[in-house]
Amino acid sequence: MEQNPEIIFDPHILNELVTMRMPFGKHKDVLICNLPEHYLVWFYQKGFPQGKLGMLLATMYEIKLNGLEYLLKPLKNKYRFK
Repeated sequence: MEQNPEIIFDPHILNELVTMRMPFGKHKDVLICNLPEHYLVWFYQKGFPQGKLGMLLATMYEIKLNGLEYLLKPLKNKYRFK
């Protein structure tokens, strides 16, 4: 299987999902990984913000859409008390 050389995964993204908080809106100060699915679906339909926040929200949307939240559990435990 050939991989697209333009797509590069940054493992730090997963760390950011469990440490970065939503900076605005109804869910201000909620960790990105803990945002409700309906909120991520709303962003998907309306358009994610530009930049890093939009990329993180889109990534979290895909993780929840595909049932991959279990991938974040070890990281959540790692950062729980920090």
